[in-house]
Amino acid sequence: MQANTSTRKPRISIRVGSNSLCFATPDGTLDQLVAFEPYIIKSGVSMAANLRQAFKTSDILQRDNDRALVIADSRVLTVPAEEYDEKNADILYRHCFCDTNGETVMACALPSLNAMALYGINSDLKMVVEDHYRDVRFMPLVVPVCNYLHRRSLTGSRRKLYGYFHDGKLETACFDKTRLKFYNQFEAQYSRDAAYYLLYVWKQLALDSTEDEMFLCGEIPDRQWVITAMRNYLHKVYAINPAADFNRAPVTKIAGMPMDTMLTYLDI
Repeated sequence: MQANTSTRKPRISIRVGSNSLCFATPDGTLDQLVAFEPYIIKSGVSMAANLRQAFKTSDILQRDNDRALVIADSRVLTVPAEEYDEKNADILYRHCFCDTNGETVMACALPSLNAMALYGINSDLKMVVEDHYRDVRFMPLVVPVCNYLHRRSLTGSRRKLYGYFHDGKLETACFDKTRLKFYNQFEAQYSRDAAYYLLYVWKQLALDSTEDEMFLCGEIPDRQWVITAMRNYLHKVYAINPAADFNRAPVTKIAGMPMDTMLTYLDI
């Protein structure tokens, strides 16, 4: 009997930022092995309307494919797996984030952290994507980042605080073996705000300024100032360089690709 072989095409990735859209898909004809396409959005127009227009002009979105992955810049509420109740997920999320009109509440598993991530997706945008693809998966962009940083946290014996910068925001996370000890998101378009939040979380977690470690990654505003400022208070502050950290994988050479999207194409 002949073995079945899968003819399914790899998913097209649609990254929906606060004020940005970009698309990616595996492409063996390119040196980077992934095609990447940022999309210039129109201000004053909803993200759903921008995406609808992108389907008419984007080379990647016009490829013959019925499978997509939506990577969304969504606010996330993490819930321990043993306390998660699907029936109460919507109420719990909307209680924590009151301004969720027009959003569909969804859930994504974080199995390595024994947690569930609750997040919201704009309902109109969700409908636009599902109108174009038969098989759609959604996830908040913090999920691939958290999974990667958690694996990183398992090396060495010191406690670690991670900061991921994107879309004018700062995601902070600290892990305790197979648990997410701390997670929060801050608006941090400016370097001084970012420095304040990082030191505030460090103090809140009672981390040691001499022995424990801080790792920063992503689109760090005023990068050198932030790193220098942190080193004025903490002895061990490091910036994660994707190209070096991922053995110069081809996808790390793509200019402008956010780290969260890059991670979906790396075998880590």
